Amino acid sequence: METRIEVALKDGLVDATGLALESDIRDHGIDAIRGVRVVQVYLIEGDLEPAAATRIARDQIVDPVAEVFRVDDPLPVPDPPHETNGHGPAPVHEIKVIKKPGVTDPVGESARRQLQTLGTEVAAVRTARRVFLYGELDEAAQREIAERILSNPLIETVLYGDDPLPGPPQPLGYDFERIDVPIREADDNALMALSRDRALSLDAKEMTAIRDWYRSIDRDPTDVELDTIAQTWSEHCKHKTLGGPVDCGDRQYTNLLKQTIMQATRDLDLPWCVSVFHDNAGIIRFDDGHDICFKVETHNHPSALEPYGGAGTGIGGVIRDILGTGLGARPVVNTDVFCFGPLDLERDRVPQGALHPRRVMKGVVAGVRDYGNRMGIPTASGAVVFDERYVGNPLVYCGTVGILPRDMHEKGAHPGDRILVVGGRTGRDGIGGATFSSAELTTESETVSSGAVQIGHPIVEKKVLDTLLQARDQRLFTCVTDCGAGGLSSAVGEMGETLGARVDLERVPLKYAGLSYREIWISEAQERMVLSVPPENLEKIRAIFEAEDVEATDIGEFTDDRRLVLAYDGQIVCDLDMQFLHDGLPRTVRSATIPPAIPDEARESFENLNPVADYGPDLLRLLAAPNIASKEWIIRQYDHEVQGGLVIKPLQGVRSDGPGDCVVVTPVLGIRAGVAISNGIQPKFGDLDPYSMAASAIDEALRNLVAGGCPLDRVALLDNFSWGNTADPESLGALVLAAEACRDAALAYRTPFISGKDSLNNTFRIDDRLISIPPTLLISAIGVIDDISRSITMDAKESGNLLYLVGPTREELGGSHWLEQLGRPGVRVPRVDLDRGPAILRGLGEALKTVAVRACHDLSEGGLAVAAAEMAFAGGLGIELRLADMPVAEPEPTRDDVLLFAESNHRFLVEVPEGDASRFERVLGEVGLDAGEFARVGQITSDPRLKVYGREGASVLDESIEILRQTWREGVPW
Repeated sequence: METRIEVALKDGLVDATGLALESDIRDHGIDAIRGVRVVQVYLIEGDLEPAAATRIARDQIVDPVAEVFRVDDPLPVPDPPHETNGHGPAPVHEIKVIKKPGVTDPVGESARRQLQTLGTEVAAVRTARRVFLYGELDEAAQREIAERILSNPLIETVLYGDDPLPGPPQPLGYDFERIDVPIREADDNALMALSRDRALSLDAKEMTAIRDWYRSIDRDPTDVELDTIAQTWSEHCKHKTLGGPVDCGDRQYTNLLKQTIMQATRDLDLPWCVSVFHDNAGIIRFDDGHDICFKVETHNHPSALEPYGGAGTGIGGVIRDILGTGLGARPVVNTDVFCFGPLDLERDRVPQGALHPRRVMKGVVAGVRDYGNRMGIPTASGAVVFDERYVGNPLVYCGTVGILPRDMHEKGAHPGDRILVVGGRTGRDGIGGATFSSAELTTESETVSSGAVQIGHPIVEKKVLDTLLQARDQRLFTCVTDCGAGGLSSAVGEMGETLGARVDLERVPLKYAGLSYREIWISEAQERMVLSVPPENLEKIRAIFEAEDVEATDIGEFTDDRRLVLAYDGQIVCDLDMQFLHDGLPRTVRSATIPPAIPDEARESFENLNPVADYGPDLLRLLAAPNIASKEWIIRQYDHEVQGGLVIKPLQGVRSDGPGDCVVVTPVLGIRAGVAISNGIQPKFGDLDPYSMAASAIDEALRNLVAGGCPLDRVALLDNFSWGNTADPESLGALVLAAEACRDAALAYRTPFISGKDSLNNTFRIDDRLISIPPTLLISAIGVIDDISRSITMDAKESGNLLYLVGPTREELGGSHWLEQLGRPGVRVPRVDLDRGPAILRGLGEALKTVAVRACHDLSEGGLAVAAAEMAFAGGLGIELRLADMPVAEPEPTRDDVLLFAESNHRFLVEVPEGDASRFERVLGEVGLDAGEFARVGQITSDPRLKVYGREGASVLDESIEILRQTWREGVPW
């Protein structure tokens, strides 16, 4: 029996959900829409009397001030939300949306648990929406709205008009049958057909190795054994490209990652690096009682198909990475970086099978927002990049910083430990996610890979977080890891790699009946952790989880035979040798072609541009450019005040709307130490010079920290490579150059890499055409600040203070935003001087410790003009600059526009009180900066204008800071 409760806003009240949907529909180009109203539907499965259902609705579901409800009978069609403006009554069309069977319904599950807590036992609660569209909409328009805006067909069912909502899904039975896959006699063609048909994402050499191993043991694999091998050997889990041999012609790598990025960390050998490239996150020393850990992951492919669920489970997964670091760290702050296609892209240019960038953006932002906010973790640091090549392949980077008690970074399962799965139940969501993430997307991905999409439940994960840390503090388990990509297959397989494990799959708690043993093992259902627990601690740890209504189930044990054995109802369905599973992957030498370097004498493409008298219009165009304009619309949706630890916030200045360079958080309230977090990402440089792109991303991340008052004494880096088709030698060659740049820059700046993740094959195939993302490297940086009171913001502070430009400017505009606005490609990408760049950043960092600098802002996208504008309008003050006084270096700029808009690295605008100017200059010299590497270039004024005087002394820019601010804030058509 199913009881239906419908809830709606009272007529006359503003339906915020309806207004947002109406805006989305208009953005989609359907102007006939004249209003949207939404009715929420709860379908409660259980034996409820009408009086009990009414009581539940009135007391537990409905806001009696603002809402009305009905039990069992549908609510009448709501009144239109707007006046008709003389157009007469608007036709109304009803569309119903409900999640498909098996898809996680967090609202419904939370409602069920709430009813259970209050003493009402029900079998399940499902939720649906009745959406009423007002306007002259034909059937095609209704379907376009339903399938492109109101729902995602991958996870939801849409019904029109009077079509009734489906009844509760019928329980599925499962008749056990072990499935063996014939492989020993398969030829090469049959092997590749098997890889394609089973979505294993393995190549011919890998499939041959599997066939030969099974020939050696004289049997065929079971289906779950094949899937376990495929997940373990996937690019996502094994990093076969970055971690494999590469032939570059003049130089050879046996393991690209180990010989570049990891080698730099080994060579630096810094004592404050606690755990690097080993655990779920990198760990560095924080203070005498704590360590800090940091991890950034990508969730690109799932977010391309289902943006809300893909991004939500992306941030949920990296939070679990932190929970699974050492014996369990407490998350203190989240980061996010997104790469989208243009939001105003014409709809006929969106490939079939892909979502419009605006739909992707809104879903991704909402997914990160809802998961992080509901977990009670501030989301405070990030960036957004737009490029048309991200259409079909958005990049979604999610990161989390955690605090870990000292001496809790060591962990390891022991033979005899019980295998405990904790948290969410297992369902069909996320089947094959690891192998799916390793393959290219196509126009068919939204259909054939729909099972890889997951929907998260942050409230469950929040309870897991709280209880896991209680168990940690009592030392009740010996090892923990998250159950992410690959599900139980990866979690148990990795924890038991050097031991062995036996799992009884029928013990795994399920969301619903009917899952096969294979689905149970490889499902990537969310909010699950795996622990190794000594048998004598089982009852104690179960009691902790039970007290917070968190499921904790014993599903097997770790052994000492180095075999992975899976059973279902006592029958063996998997028996794999751990040695073969983890070390049997054949090594494939990949050929790379190193792109030729741009010669130093190459000239820029702006030389035939005539100088202009006023560069104000150029600056206004830059401030309105999506890659530079304000991202406040996104930032304000995140709760960055929760936990109370944020010292320097993402938006700064007198109106709290200026773009901060980094954020600073104190993870332990009450102490003076904190951590600064920033990032660098420069994909526009990658097409021209992948080496400089990577080095520039590192320099940008580090100078953001320095600008916030964090010296480079204890700063660590994370790398996240997102690349296109690395089977293409030129694309792989670009990746090699970027990895080499990471090594060289890490050594030069003495900033070790401690963790990373790559996401390859970010391509979208349309028939014979392959769209590849630009080479994209995200560098995340984290640094320890001994005294948070020394942190600095970027907004101008006081009229009369002096402005210094630290770091020389060069004639290098390749990939610059200014040339992009002019429709010119540029040639020479900003280089990183690996000698003077570190000296400038370290020297300024030391100077900031001893001189009372009032503000500091790094020069990045848009160069000096944009940085000065941001500094001025954030502080509500004016700025005057003299280009003739700027420090320059070879190749020396000879034009005012180059000095204004070049994006040379390791540069800062620094505000210094006039009384401290001499001391500031003296300290910079004492810490190693040359006299030509810094100069006084202007001052802060009370006149609210940005004024710039050219090399010859004439005014070349004079703009109101309020106009600059408005242009910057309104640049992106959110």
